[in-house]
Amino acid sequence: MEIKGLGQLLAALAAALFLRVVAAGAGPALLPPAEDEEGDVEAGEGGGGGGVRPVTIRWARVTCALKNKRGDMARFLLSNLSGEAKPGRLLALMGPSGSGKTTLLNVLAGQLTASPSLHLSGFLYVNGQPMSQGGYKIAYVRQEDIFFSQLTVRETLSLAAELQLHDTMSPERKEKYVNDLLFRLGLVNSADSIVGDAKVRGISGGEKKRLSLACELIASPSVIFADEPTTGLDAFQAEKVMETLRQLAEDGHTVICSIHQPRGSVYSKFDDIVLLSEGEVVYMGPAKEEPLKYFASLGYQCPDHENPAEFLADLISTDYSSAESVQSSQKRIENLIDEFANKVLITEFNSPVTQSEGSEISTKLAQKSTRKQRRGWWRQFRLLFKRAWMQAFRDGPTNKVRARMSVASAIIFGSVFWRMGKTQTSIQDRMGLLQVTAINTAMAALTKTVGVFPKERAIVDRERAKGSYALGPYLSSKLLAEIPIGAAFPLIFGSILYPMARLHPTVSRFAKFCGIVTVESFAASAMGLTVGAIAPTTEAAMALGPSLMTVFIVFGGYYVNPDNTPVIFRWIPKASLIRWAFQGLCINEFKGLQFEHQHSYDVQTGEQALERFSLGGIRIADTLVAQGRILMFWYWLTYLLLKKNRARYQQLLPPSEEDQSKQQTE
Repeated sequence: MEIKGLGQLLAALAAALFLRVVAAGAGPALLPPAEDEEGDVEAGEGGGGGGVRPVTIRWARVTCALKNKRGDMARFLLSNLSGEAKPGRLLALMGPSGSGKTTLLNVLAGQLTASPSLHLSGFLYVNGQPMSQGGYKIAYVRQEDIFFSQLTVRETLSLAAELQLHDTMSPERKEKYVNDLLFRLGLVNSADSIVGDAKVRGISGGEKKRLSLACELIASPSVIFADEPTTGLDAFQAEKVMETLRQLAEDGHTVICSIHQPRGSVYSKFDDIVLLSEGEVVYMGPAKEEPLKYFASLGYQCPDHENPAEFLADLISTDYSSAESVQSSQKRIENLIDEFANKVLITEFNSPVTQSEGSEISTKLAQKSTRKQRRGWWRQFRLLFKRAWMQAFRDGPTNKVRARMSVASAIIFGSVFWRMGKTQTSIQDRMGLLQVTAINTAMAALTKTVGVFPKERAIVDRERAKGSYALGPYLSSKLLAEIPIGAAFPLIFGSILYPMARLHPTVSRFAKFCGIVTVESFAASAMGLTVGAIAPTTEAAMALGPSLMTVFIVFGGYYVNPDNTPVIFRWIPKASLIRWAFQGLCINEFKGLQFEHQHSYDVQTGEQALERFSLGGIRIADTLVAQGRILMFWYWLTYLLLKKNRARYQQLLPPSEEDQSKQQTE
């Protein structure tokens, strides 16, 4: 009866999620493929640039500043920047730390995180059209390469293709498209290797970076943004990644990357560069020899056999070795900024841009792409279920550790409470064993989830920003895919502990014992999802989760009698999954037991023991239903938190005359 009730509960949860699915919108500039872009995708399968729409990005008078409490601009991150990025060319944003290169990259990509203390203004044109009149598809490659560690490179790319490409595209064409991307990005040799993570060795850092690029290229973007793509890579891998970006530019993409201080061979791959220092432009134009000639004309000659990138980086960086060097280097940078401002006609970028016929077509297609409907709920669920299943069952290190911990804790508890009798003192022993059983099961499931989910949330946020799927299918598939592996460990624990402690020796009681701890494990995992959705990092989640669980342990029915709980705290036992699991285990164990007694005041039956601890009066099914409600509550709270905490990006506002006057004053 209890198992049937659990099945009905899970079915109700899945149905509720289906009815309440809310479509997750795409990010500000990340758009899914358009309805009629199938032909373009097919054209791009050959690896050439025929399927890439050329996009020219021009920005003018872009200013980003931090505001103080009074709303005044306190510090400029970007100051009146203008420039252009053209298709078929690789543009590098270079500068020392804090120069504003990543901020500018995020502004152009529409990925600058919104903040009330930020002011962002300027103009952004896409093929001559203001950005507000039409979107354009981009690929944004972040510094951190995060994937599902147990999937292979091919599986990662294939699932991304299934979630992003048009539904009517045949499986054969999708497979051909994926194989083409693997070939173009140099991932053929590692296609069947798992991605890996800190626990399991997988592909190299350079291959992960190229896999990030491949996942972003599925939607045939016109513009590729890469935030410091060589960070954390050795010289060989860094050069391979930059060579990949160079080839993508030659295929017709507009490629923009930020980079700190590249080696000479990497610098030679740039077509154009923007040198930034303290949020202002020191040089902008063709790369290679042009900037060296420009600075040589100002009296700054690059020494022979010196890396040009190192020379440029040193030239526009402040030297903090002494007070005199700080003053002289800052004066040099100010002079260089003024020289470039006088040399370049900034008004060229402020003038109206005429719209060409090609840009009109591109804008119309981009606007069509914003109207594309998300693929079906069940299709999303099926694909996400497949991914969650593979991730759960292939995670050998985690599963081995959990299995060993289940066996070890069962043996330890079984040894401490070895073959309990039916004396009066055994009543306390049984209560203590059932309490530590409830605590151990909940904490094991909670710590596993909070240790994994914050990283997984980053992947989910990124994929939802691209419009790949909604939250409903994701959470439903995750819940159902983890049921078998999640149920295995409580069953291992119970199978060892139950006979060692000589708990109520009937098959039906043993089955109910395992069912109670299994449902509690799922409820604790759901609570871990909520903690992971709240906490910004894994470390914060690991601190918050056990602290919250401690409160539920205190009100778990063993340490504080529910009848003696203060009025203001009486809601906590009702929300405590520890309490309901403990009460269900006690009812299952004590009902029908007869204890040895010598005095009239001794506890003679299990029912009397339950009444003494205020644990009687309900059925085991009621405790399972209560745990099911707690599970559903945590899942719904996770859903709402993930939906509410979607990334929001700073809006680019037209500059006002007041802003310009403040900037000039600064």
